[in-house]
Amino acid sequence: MAKRISLVRKGAAGILMLALAGCAATFDDHGYVPAPSELSQVKAGQTKAEVQKEIGSPSLEGLQDIDAWYYVQSRWRHYGPFKPREVKRQVVAVSFDKAGRVKNVEQFGLKHGHVVTISRLETGSTVKSEGLLQQLFNDLGHFNPSNFLPSRGSN
Repeated sequence: MAKRISLVRKGAAGILMLALAGCAATFDDHGYVPAPSELSQVKAGQTKAEVQKEIGSPSLEGLQDIDAWYYVQSRWRHYGPFKPREVKRQVVAVSFDKAGRVKNVEQFGLKHGHVVTISRLETGSTVKSEGLLQQLFNDLGHFNPSNFLPSRGSN
């Protein structure tokens, strides 16, 4: 009888350990933001081709009359059966003048739900549309990467 109770306890302990291991948080990164060492290579006056060679293609290009490239990266936390939650987002905006040369490089992040400037190449902001940046920070939180991945079992 004591041996059977010991086996039940060991089995219960094993199940508890598996349940706890299944609840460990995992993180996924989506998008691309150049490293600070790469961004430091981008200088005012460089052409779009030179920028693309230094830091790669943008995630998004400016809309309407805004001539800018945006690099966006998000970090998602998955915890057990709960819905994934975005825990970090960075945006790098490279602004160009009418001649297609770098005018400014700015890096943005989120702090307490508000967009904050992390760094700038120049002292003034050249990003004309706070609405676009706000949309990048707000709307991507509703992005579900699983909608773009093939479902399991499909060919």
